[in-house]
Amino acid sequence: MKQLPFKAFVLVTAVISFTVLFGIGGTALLDPDEPVYAETAKEMIRFHEYLSPRIYNEYWYDKPPIFYWLLVASLKLFGGFSELAARIPASLMAIGAVLMTTLSAARQFSPRAGFWSGLVMGTTVMIMYMGKASVTDTTLLFFMTGALLCFMHEKYWLMYLFCGFAVMTKGPIGVVFPGAIVFFYLLVTRDLRRMLRMHVLPGLLVVAAVGLPWYGFMYQNHGMDFIYEFIGFHNISRFAAPLHPKRVHWWFYLPVIILGLFPWTGLLVKSVKDAFTKSVGRESSKLLFLQVWWIFVFVFFSIAQTKQVSYMLVLLPAFSMIIGWNIERMTCDNGKYQKGWFIGAFIMYFAMGVGWIIGGRQLPEAAAGGYVLGAATLALGAAVLFALKKYSNVEMAAWLHVVTGLVTVIIAFGVMMPQLQDRFSVKTVAHDYVAMEKDASRALYIDKFLRPGFMLYTDIPGIEADTNSEKSLDAVKRDTRPKYIVMRQFMYNKMKEKMGGEDWELLENKSGICIYRSR
Repeated sequence: MKQLPFKAFVLVTAVISFTVLFGIGGTALLDPDEPVYAETAKEMIRFHEYLSPRIYNEYWYDKPPIFYWLLVASLKLFGGFSELAARIPASLMAIGAVLMTTLSAARQFSPRAGFWSGLVMGTTVMIMYMGKASVTDTTLLFFMTGALLCFMHEKYWLMYLFCGFAVMTKGPIGVVFPGAIVFFYLLVTRDLRRMLRMHVLPGLLVVAAVGLPWYGFMYQNHGMDFIYEFIGFHNISRFAAPLHPKRVHWWFYLPVIILGLFPWTGLLVKSVKDAFTKSVGRESSKLLFLQVWWIFVFVFFSIAQTKQVSYMLVLLPAFSMIIGWNIERMTCDNGKYQKGWFIGAFIMYFAMGVGWIIGGRQLPEAAAGGYVLGAATLALGAAVLFALKKYSNVEMAAWLHVVTGLVTVIIAFGVMMPQLQDRFSVKTVAHDYVAMEKDASRALYIDKFLRPGFMLYTDIPGIEADTNSEKSLDAVKRDTRPKYIVMRQFMYNKMKEKMGGEDWELLENKSGICIYRSR
């Protein structure tokens, strides 16, 4: 059996650990998603109740508990809440998913293909960003990747166990996705008989044994409220109706993939094409499964009405293994000029380099970092093109991509994000609210998307002001009590008439997140 050499495994682990862990404690949790999970874990500890999640001191039914449990363990291990404690579980799951992908690719293709698959996945913008985010997605990535890779290795019982844990991470999608991908692959390859060897019915009992006890507990204790909220809203409604109407475009995930896979995007199209046209024998079947994997994820979420950037994370192992396989294949091409890679690299490095510079100009706090990162990206892009054109050196070009990933994470998350955090986190305003002299008799309203972070950093739940709800805004207007409201400035200017805030006084403005007081 093919094994990745120990030194190569250590090198991959070191590189991806750096890209994922670098800077995870250096910025506040970003609104609205990260604070939701950390606050829920805090409230599990506060109420000594670890099965029924709460937020704002009330039960809620957004996600199953595995990620909350990981956060609880981390908060207890670190002695309480901190950004590092809140982010380390998701980061470790991201690293684990990359290492699984590395070892699997090494066994299925070759040690060198596994090595490059790990480096590709571990140095993408998507993994270095999502791997630092205290959200459920990297935990789902870990279990779903494990399930699909187990299918490829014909470890079916272990596949079902991974599916069970995926169901306990994010709901039915944990078994529906692997099941659908496997089914379509068997359908395409006309190998449905293989299902007879997969112990499907006993396997589903394993999934149920892992996942159903918690669902049964929740139904027994919370009744139909749990069913309507968790199954109805967070699963069915999110597929059928948009959570963010402005994102409902068929092409929404194209830029997500293009930007998220950088610096390897320029090699993606060539690798996908080569996997169809230049693979032979057993590896052709393996690559076809990876193609079905990414195509199903992309099509499913493109059809779904709710669009989230993080949904594309689960196709990253498939793309990474295809690219890793192709890098290994191209190293055997005897110095052949790789025209497709050259063109793709030119387009992507130029676009990203210019994009960093333009983006920096739009954000004054991060302008210097944007200029530096843009210039570095353009310089590294030129080096990649030189390696491909002048020397036809595949490994040199690939290593320059790795260097690009390392440079990106250092500048983006070591310099730019700390300077930008007040634009994306209510932390500073929340602390200032606690410290300021205020009238205790005033009601406190908080924008829905800032409320989780405000609660996390102050333990003050406030009253929700949902700017997407006419009813909620009207309730603010009809509340005759003196009040404070925490809201983004652009949203206040847009909604102030609807909530009766035309003459409210601005007390603080921190990078567009404000505290207002009614007169």
